[in-house]
Amino acid sequence: MVKKVGVLGAGQMGNGIAHVFAQFGYQVYLYDIAEVQLGKAVSTIRQNLERQAKKGVIPDTLVGETVGRIMTTKSMADLADCDFCIEAVTEHEPLKLDIFRKLDEIAQPSAILASNTSSIPITKIAAVTRRPDKVIGMHFMNPVPVMQLVEIIRGHATSDATFHLTAELVAKLKKEMAVSQDYPGFIVNRILIPMINEAAFALYEGIANAEDIDKGMKLGTNQPMGPLTLADFIGLDTCLAIMNVLYDGFKDPKYRPCPLLVKMVNAGFLGKKSGRGFYTY
Repeated sequence: MVKKVGVLGAGQMGNGIAHVFAQFGYQVYLYDIAEVQLGKAVSTIRQNLERQAKKGVIPDTLVGETVGRIMTTKSMADLADCDFCIEAVTEHEPLKLDIFRKLDEIAQPSAILASNTSSIPITKIAAVTRRPDKVIGMHFMNPVPVMQLVEIIRGHATSDATFHLTAELVAKLKKEMAVSQDYPGFIVNRILIPMINEAAFALYEGIANAEDIDKGMKLGTNQPMGPLTLADFIGLDTCLAIMNVLYDGFKDPKYRPCPLLVKMVNAGFLGKKSGRGFYTY
């Protein structure tokens, strides 16, 4: 039975994951190497909870209760007695593998280790641990408190018990589950990121300007926002990282990152978080 949950990484995804677990009654240990990031995460969680309460989504009393269930720490050792740990650091494979090696040493033998990776194979992550049967992909969508989908990805050695317990957690968080085989990009990003990359190619080749590309996809396919706007919200560095995972994983030229996307990331134009991407913020 899961009572204590460790969340590794207090960025945009990590604070959202901590938010939903704490909201549904779990004791959460939120780990990050940066004290400033931990403080920012708790502040963001409180603001988002207050917004939910103002809209009537949750009762006012749940705001303080939820924040009270979140403990922040700069020491991974504090996650030692967690029943379930989920990693949500930046989409950088060497960093994720290093974290799983350390977490495997620290976490109790019965603990399940999950990754919120959006593209890196779970089998590869599991292979650096001594418990590959207890490693699974649990990919939340952004923003976590709002988006209903959680992608579940079984690694080659993930056990049925690990899968069923993770599926139960998804249900307890009142979210919907989609199960993917363990291939680069899984379901959502296997389809979404190449679409964004193709939109970048359309801009790069001068087919249309950014506004018209986005308008075409919004009004022509009923998407809530155009692919270039969405790329700016995701982060162009993240989009590029996922395209590289797809390209390296499948060795198929259809996954070649758009040169414009590469150039923009090299220039530091990362989207909304840097103030400039396909649009200026």
